[in-house]
Order: sequence, then structure tokens, then C-alpha cells
Amino acid sequence: MEIDSNYKEAYEDRGNAKQQLKDYRGAMIDYNKAIKIDTSFTKAYKDRGNAKAELQDYKGALADYSKAIEIEPKVADVYIIRGDVKKKLLDLRGAMTDYNKAVDISPEQPDAYLKRGLIKAELQDYRGAIADYSKTIDINPYYAGAYFNRGFARVSLKDNNGAISDYSKVIEIYPDMAEAYYNRGLAKISISQKESGCLDLSKAGELGAEKAYEQIKRYCNQ
Repeated sequence: MEIDSNYKEAYEDRGNAKQQLKDYRGAMIDYNKAIKIDTSFTKAYKDRGNAKAELQDYKGALADYSKAIEIEPKVADVYIIRGDVKKKLLDLRGAMTDYNKAVDISPEQPDAYLKRGLIKAELQDYRGAIADYSKTIDINPYYAGAYFNRGFARVSLKDNNGAISDYSKVIEIYPDMAEAYYNRGLAKISISQKESGCLDLSKAGELGAEKAYEQIKRYCNQ
């Protein structure tokens, strides 16, 4: 900056460094400078939107993401993060529209499918959610969050065997995930696999899920 005070990338990069240090207001000052130098600097709008979102200025973040999209309409990641903010504002349909757009632009983007699946699950469209989680897994077979959420959706449809398979995959990827043992234990108990289910609840408790002990008292000591 001392050498070239109009070097916009330097301001943008310094803003990103400040974000890493959680200095969001300082980061915005740098993004403002970068945008002043180049009013079509897409990355600076996106990154300023991220800083505003961290400060819970969601309306301001939406404005910056929308500006970035106006300048470059074919960047899937910006639609995803704008969808995330719309979800925080409980605009589920708006979030779904953004995730749909991200999928259209980048069909091999697993996050867009996963997040769209979460919206569908909130709207109780569990079959649609499962389809999106499955697509996420097709793209990335080690995406534990997709297996976990698909397991939850399957329980909602009373497919406990399918849920057990999904939670088992989560445990294979992350052997210390208490919530996966907890959910698998309850799914097993619901289909009369009591002994194995109670062992899962015990493991969940061992890993820190205190709520597991209430279920152990309820199901396993009789």
C-alpha cells in the first residue's frame, strides 16, 4: 500500500487477515477502501458481506452478496452464503431459491445439496431431503454431515434400519461423535435391538452426551 495506494487486492487481503483475527469492523474499513478503488470488485463485496454477517448485520450482508451476484451472476459460492443468511432470517423459501441457483451453476457442489436438504427437512419434505443428502454423498462419500442428516430424515420416515446404516457410516468417519452413537442407539432400541442400542447409548455417554443417561434409565435397566 505504501508503494501503490490504489492496489485494491492489498486492501482486500488485509481485510481477510483482519477477519481471521475477528476484527470485523477493521476488515470492513479495508473492504470499503478496495470498493472505493474499484466499484466492481466482486470479492470485496462478498468478503464485506461475510464481515457483516459475523456482526449479525444480516440485511447489510444480503445487500453485499446481492451486489456481488449482480456483478458476477455465475459464482455458486455467493448464492450459498446468501442462502445461509436468508435462512438465519427465516426466509426458507428464499434460501431454497439460492441453493437451487447454486446447484444449477455448479452441479458438483456438495454444500448446496446438503443445505437445500436441511431446508427441505425443516419443511418436513423428508424424502426430498434424503434425495439431496444422497446427492451430497454421491459427490463426496466421506461427507459425515450428509450421512448424519440423512439418518435423521430416515428416522422421521420410520426407516430405522436405514438410519442405523447412516449413523454407522458417521461413526466410521468420526469414531468419537457422541451424537451419532446416541441416535443409533435409539434407532436400534426402536426395532428391538435393545442390547446393542443400550451399548451405543453407553458409548454416547462416555463421549460426553449426558442426555444418553436419561435414555439408559428409561430403556436399559429393566
